[in-house]
Amino acid sequence: MTVSLSVASAAISVLETAGPSTKALRAREVAALWRQGELAAETAEPVRVPERPARPERPRLVPPGAVPRRRLNSEAGRAALLHALAHIEFNAIDLAFDMVARFSGSPELDGEARHAFINDWIGVGDDEARHFLMVEDRLAELGSAYGNLDAHDGLWSAAISTADDIAARLAIAPLVLEARGLDVTPGMIERLKGAGDETSAAILTTIYNEEIGHVAAGRRWLDHVCAKRGVDTRETFHRLVRERFRGGLKLPVNAIARAEAGLEPDFYEPLLP
Repeated sequence: MTVSLSVASAAISVLETAGPSTKALRAREVAALWRQGELAAETAEPVRVPERPARPERPRLVPPGAVPRRRLNSEAGRAALLHALAHIEFNAIDLAFDMVARFSGSPELDGEARHAFINDWIGVGDDEARHFLMVEDRLAELGSAYGNLDAHDGLWSAAISTADDIAARLAIAPLVLEARGLDVTPGMIERLKGAGDETSAAILTTIYNEEIGHVAAGRRWLDHVCAKRGVDTRETFHRLVRERFRGGLKLPVNAIARAEAGLEPDFYEPLLP
């Protein structure tokens, strides 16, 4: 079968889609095309990956400290939590497809490794798109919608700071940002259950369980890249976090979930306060 579109070009089409649900559906479509063998892993010509993905007019992006916090004992508070989660998942779609578009041609990824790398991150992007649509549907049930509240641009700031190096992106996106989700999500689930919102808690449980695999993919590919470069993974991770991530890691940590994802305590504890 002859394929005319590269997976990198298809991934860029996700980045260039602004509408939230439209982006998520395009992401799922690209994932299906890849799995059906209709996208080429190699690119005939260099692709130009946008520095920033297309964004809808709303939500309005404000500094992280300007995003209000609300208690979960009200429907409005639970909608605010889900809105923040939807924003994370929306950005995570772009982070995964940017990973494919920007880094699948890296010299550390040759032959079978390139195909496996694309397969992993297309799968992550498909998961994130599905997560976003789940949360968006739940927001609608609560009488709200993504874009109704302010949000911040911290996730994409981290993407910009790591756009030049596959190891830096792997260190920061899955192994700092997504790993932090493993730390804080169980507490959110329990708070939602305590507020009687079992439906929202079930959605967060699904996301939490699947994010463990995303963090594991980050560790697997950082190991691969570091092995190709002949450098130690732990030392490289520690250096990149200190150089590229403001604020450092935070307590508390979910050591059990991190271990399931392949992050041993000595991988991250030296970076904790």
